[in-house]
Amino acid sequence: MLFTHLATHLAGISRGLARMGAAVPSRCAVCHAWPARPVCDACRMQFAPPLPRCATCARLLPHGVAQCGDCLRHPPPLDACVAAVSYAFPWADLLAQFKFHAEPGWAGALAQLMARAPGAQAALAQADLVLPVPLSPERLRQRGYNQALLLARALGHPQVHARMLLRVRDTEAQSHLARAERLRNLRGAFVLDPLRAAQLAGKRVLLVDDVMTTGATLHAAAAPLRDAGALQVCALVLARTP
Repeated sequence: MLFTHLATHLAGISRGLARMGAAVPSRCAVCHAWPARPVCDACRMQFAPPLPRCATCARLLPHGVAQCGDCLRHPPPLDACVAAVSYAFPWADLLAQFKFHAEPGWAGALAQLMARAPGAQAALAQADLVLPVPLSPERLRQRGYNQALLLARALGHPQVHARMLLRVRDTEAQSHLARAERLRNLRGAFVLDPLRAAQLAGKRVLLVDDVMTTGATLHAAAAPLRDAGALQVCALVLARTP
């Protein structure tokens, strides 16, 4: 309980620092231009252009194609999926700073990228509930904050719920696993708080996460939401692996 209160307090401090930082001129983390936002407009336009993506898995597609073959053959549990950028330079490096190097202040700038992605505003507007993909208690203790929760809060939706979707066990790191192994690794990892599960019936839910690789984590997180009667489950992520 003490750790939960401390994490909440630190998250509040992080949001305050992010707001202060946004108002203070700084160097662009990519091109080092000064004064600029954490990522300047020129770098955002160069490295985060709007690109055509699959409507349900955010995989890059040719212009004019709405959905990839995999999603057509095997419809995913997500009604829609929006990704702001590809997981490549410079976003992979900035995400590593945000996620692994105790720099939660990046949440505001990265959430702005997410909010500008094609389809992001529609996904936020129609969502009744926004749920960040949770970390396991062990991973949260190691990191000190859940990066998905910081992004979700920075997006500004009034109904962000941090304790509705729970990750009840730690799982092996996913980065080196194939998709089938990822799905096995995540089986039973996500559950709903039994005191809040009834709130999902008939609701439109937006899952928020930092990176989507194969979609295994988001699909596993969507399963208990579907079981609880969610009308729609969509996802908004910062980065999608190519």
